[in-house]
Amino acid sequence: MKEERDYRAYWKTNLRYLFILLTAWFLVSYGCGILFVDELDEIKIGGFKLGFWFAQQGSIFAFVIIIYIYIYLMNKLDAKYKDDNEDDSLPTAEH
Repeated sequence: MKEERDYRAYWKTNLRYLFILLTAWFLVSYGCGILFVDELDEIKIGGFKLGFWFAQQGSIFAFVIIIYIYIYLMNKLDAKYKDDNEDDSLPTAEH
């Protein structure tokens, strides 16, 4: 029974992380690169308009940063649900 709760809690947390991080990526790539481009174009970095920079580079940088954040969060989550009595296995679908 504890394994079933651990399994559900593990995947619920994992899906919550995915939803939050992908929402952040959507806001950076679509929001800053398309929706808010006119407001961001009033700011210049290195001679380029900030809206152009977000459309070309910002979403890629944000995605790479999000990957590292996801790795960090999943390592913490894995450590939380790892059972010391088992051979380093995590909750699985087999009940």
